[in-house]
Amino acid sequence: MELEITGGSSKISVNEAVFDRPFSEPLVHQVVVSYLAGARAGTKAQKNRSAVAGGGRKPWRQKGTGNARAGTIRSPIWRGGGKTFAATPRDHSVKVNRKMYRGAIAAILSELVRQERLVVVDELKVAEPRTRLLAERLGELDIERGLIVDAELDGNLFLASRNLPHVFVVTVDQLDPVSLVGADKVLVTTAAITAIQEWLA
Repeated sequence: MELEITGGSSKISVNEAVFDRPFSEPLVHQVVVSYLAGARAGTKAQKNRSAVAGGGRKPWRQKGTGNARAGTIRSPIWRGGGKTFAATPRDHSVKVNRKMYRGAIAAILSELVRQERLVVVDELKVAEPRTRLLAERLGELDIERGLIVDAELDGNLFLASRNLPHVFVVTVDQLDPVSLVGADKVLVTTAAITAIQEWLA
């Protein structure tokens, strides 16, 4: 298929398997959930009665004191005792194989093309790391909130984007499904298109 370059001067020929793939909502949902789950730390931890220091001795004899039976001062019902259902570190990651992940990325890109949210330019450069220069260039392309994808990270472009709260610059190897789904528009250079096709085709 051929994809119109918005803001460019010609058309670019792209792989149908990458940019004309049917959208599969269950697949994309599963990959997005997996990506977000992988970002969870899962490091919360509390001490149960066996992990709290002390309490190795029975505080008083079993019978004859008038007190209730007690085997340790670290019982959960005692002050300073362990937690009854103590939280433990856990792994929240959800496994998704490589073919599914790549398929979801291709499905998202294809849907962006169908919704005319994918903007392709020959290249995107700024002479200096100035926010104003990048804002003017994006204004010409009618982009206020979006994701800029290039094959290689350009220092001036990255620095110029940092003061734009809803504009993010990434390279192809940094692409993720959450950023693609959440972006109003995705601006991609022709070099990035080539790299994406080599990755996903």
